[in-house]
Amino acid sequence: MSFRSIFQDMRDEIGNISLRARSLRSRSHRAAAVHDGPGPSWTRSTEDSSAAASSWTWSNLPPELLTDVLTRIEELESSWPARKDVVSCAGVCRTWREIVKEIVKVPEVSRLLTFPISLKQPGPRELPLQCFIKRNRNTHTYYLYLGLTQALTDDGKFLLAARKVRRPTCTDYVISLDKNDFSKGSSTYVGKLRSNFLGTKFTVYDAHPPYAGAELARTRSMRTIGSRQVTPRPPAGNYSVVHVSYELNVLGSRGPRRMNCTMDSIPASSISPGGSAPTQLDFPLTSLDTFPSIPFFRSKSARVDPASLSSASSSLSSVGVQKDERKLVLKNKSPRWHEQLQCWCLNFRGRVTVASVKNFQLVASGSDEPASTTNQEQDNKVILQFGKVGKDLFTMDFCYPISAFQAFAVCLSSFDTKIACE
Repeated sequence: MSFRSIFQDMRDEIGNISLRARSLRSRSHRAAAVHDGPGPSWTRSTEDSSAAASSWTWSNLPPELLTDVLTRIEELESSWPARKDVVSCAGVCRTWREIVKEIVKVPEVSRLLTFPISLKQPGPRELPLQCFIKRNRNTHTYYLYLGLTQALTDDGKFLLAARKVRRPTCTDYVISLDKNDFSKGSSTYVGKLRSNFLGTKFTVYDAHPPYAGAELARTRSMRTIGSRQVTPRPPAGNYSVVHVSYELNVLGSRGPRRMNCTMDSIPASSISPGGSAPTQLDFPLTSLDTFPSIPFFRSKSARVDPASLSSASSSLSSVGVQKDERKLVLKNKSPRWHEQLQCWCLNFRGRVTVASVKNFQLVASGSDEPASTTNQEQDNKVILQFGKVGKDLFTMDFCYPISAFQAFAVCLSSFDTKIACE
């Protein structure tokens, strides 16, 4: 059944309800007209009819009917751009929003990116999500899209954007939900990637706590004078979620880069059978009257205050890295030397067509536990792969336990100039 037919059935139901309300209203009007008493009887009938008319608004539809309709819409609109109807339904009112949030599953289960918070949630466990990155050399901007078809020439669903900002001692990549707004004070700011001077070490900062109890990293944006913090505006939080390091190439030997990624917010047990990764359920401190998926529903006053981020834990996952728990470490899969082609090769399964030093595949680093068949399968599973297919076009495929935001930030580290790694 199509989306139009669903709403046609819904409109018929509402029409029947309106006819019943209209008949009741006409009866009350006739009763008031023949009443011999003073005016208050007419006033009461008018108020009753107005209350009956206002009660059948979009927000006061029967929950069972509304849940059934929204469930059918969510099941039918399973891909973009048709899936925007699901987002539109969530933007109608608070009641619709809460029902849609209960119906829509996380990407780990549904393999669907529906709302902006889905970009902070772990990817699917089985098949990876196929995305691509477009680079604009003139503006030093990078755009992440969700692939809708196998043809990379088609426009995909826009997910994230990042802009490169050079500083005297480091380089920042500011990541935003908006293509044109990269202000850290904006409500669309989601995090950043920062490198050291040599371009060998990178840190990914999340603007929101990845799980309950996450520690806020201290950065230059938080200056203190005495015991009082002085800031021009409440800045977004900086929570360290990933550390990326590239091995130094001291001898200058030719070969692929060697990189390691330490996932500060994901425990190593997440990739074990029955394991789980932190899953953000909503953006903290989001006004109840705003909706992050639709720009014009957001308030300009919705700023992120790091002092109150720790208290807003209702939407945070209780799963996280504890003090004595081992963090998940990813390493690049070692390529093989091809004698006939005279180059290093990796099996990208047709998703990469241009040889580049930026290409990589990340797998889970081996643990100290005795090797088993299950552990070997997990260690050989590609969690993130990135490769070049054109002059300024790259593919990015990721899966559980990392999110689209984390994968995009790690791939941005491959773009940065590495003086000591080439």
